[in-house]
Amino acid sequence: MTAPLSGLVVADFSRVLAGPLATMTLADLGATVVKVERPGTGDDTRSWGPPWGAASSAYFEGLNRSKYSIALDFADPADRATALALATRADVVVQNLRLAAFGLDRASVAAVNPGVVYCSITGFGDADLPGYDFLVQAVGGLMSITGEAGGDPLKVGVALVDVLTAKDATIGILAALNHRRTTGRGDHVQVDLLSSLLGGLVNQASGYLATGIAPSRMGNRHPSIAPYETLRCADAPIAVACGNDRQFARLCAVVGAPSLAGDPRFADNPSRVANREALVEALEKALAAATAAEWEKRLTAAGLAAGVVRDIGQAIDHARDLGLDPLIETGQTPQIRHPIRYAHAHPKPATPPPALGEHGALIRSWLSGATDLP
Repeated sequence: MTAPLSGLVVADFSRVLAGPLATMTLADLGATVVKVERPGTGDDTRSWGPPWGAASSAYFEGLNRSKYSIALDFADPADRATALALATRADVVVQNLRLAAFGLDRASVAAVNPGVVYCSITGFGDADLPGYDFLVQAVGGLMSITGEAGGDPLKVGVALVDVLTAKDATIGILAALNHRRTTGRGDHVQVDLLSSLLGGLVNQASGYLATGIAPSRMGNRHPSIAPYETLRCADAPIAVACGNDRQFARLCAVVGAPSLAGDPRFADNPSRVANREALVEALEKALAAATAAEWEKRLTAAGLAAGVVRDIGQAIDHARDLGLDPLIETGQTPQIRHPIRYAHAHPKPATPPPALGEHGALIRSWLSGATDLP
């Protein structure tokens, strides 16, 4: 079955995370993605280990499946010509490098390929500043709301800003491709880490804009909902999320404290938020009667949102138990599958992340018109 983006060619001049994740998503959806890397070292993440996968770092392998790799030195005129030929042939160019000096900037590429969708990924837009996820988590406000109340600011445990930016880049590319389909014109899609983070702050940013008061760290608590946090059980914490009064009443009944639902301090969500400390104390007293795993069974059986805190391995097992088929095989290290499922369209079968320059001869032959890509 044909994948949704089959026939599209993507020239991937990006490295590290945001760009490679965006182009891997396009590859999952059927696009032919040619990854351009530095000779000798390749994408920085090839050496970002441990841990190591079957043929490279686990970091690199998790972002670069189903791609072709060619190694090009932009300082070499012949390699630079090959890079421009690739960009000229491409429907989409994705880059997070300084390419103007090599004649590979958007204006230069669009001059020979006016229909190209050219996606630039930066840290801070036109500001010439280095942009890494950790830095943007710090300066963009995310660390200020992550961590325990009164504790130090903390980064999120994954490069979430890069992931958000990759999603934005993919959305922008698909929107521009659809616009090209109706107008025939290419476009310049520009995303930056700071803007993607600010867009991802959603209710926290809205709260600040409504009040002028910057939100602070609250640990696992939600600033506007209660109970919506981790609560201690007999052995470990459990995550409980009650989004309305009906769910709260059901929670109270299941934990054996139905009177809490009728307590004026907890009668509605604003009251529960205002009296959170007393609410948590009462709920944890009831939850102390059983383990977190036992409460998870009881609460989920009652249709409530609750779960024990799992590590990543346990989370993958949990997804498998729920029938979500979280993993795919590439012939090397297993990987997390493309996260979207479709009724009719399907991602293309995955191939292993490429070795550095593995497809150089094939790509050059294809660009010359001598062969097709498989």
